[in-house]
Amino acid sequence: MKKSRFTEEQIIAILREQEVGATTADVCRKHGVSTATFYKWKATYGGMDVSQARKLKVLEDENAKLKKLLAEAILDNAVLKEVASKNW
Repeated sequence: MKKSRFTEEQIIAILREQEVGATTADVCRKHGVSTATFYKWKATYGGMDVSQARKLKVLEDENAKLKKLLAEAILDNAVLKEVASKNW
């Protein structure tokens, strides 16, 4: 996945700009992002603090690692079952 140009802190600051009263189009033009990206950020980070965004990032990373470990364990289990089922 492509790494974002903006950090969580910057994204939250951009969202706050729009909440204060600037129009969405002006904020997007100023920071060089599309309105689709802006609304995606708003869905993800809307109403969050910087500390909450950091916790979310940590949890997402941990979740990705756990999913990878689970997939590897399932694959190992399938291989062992296949080997055990063969008649020697």
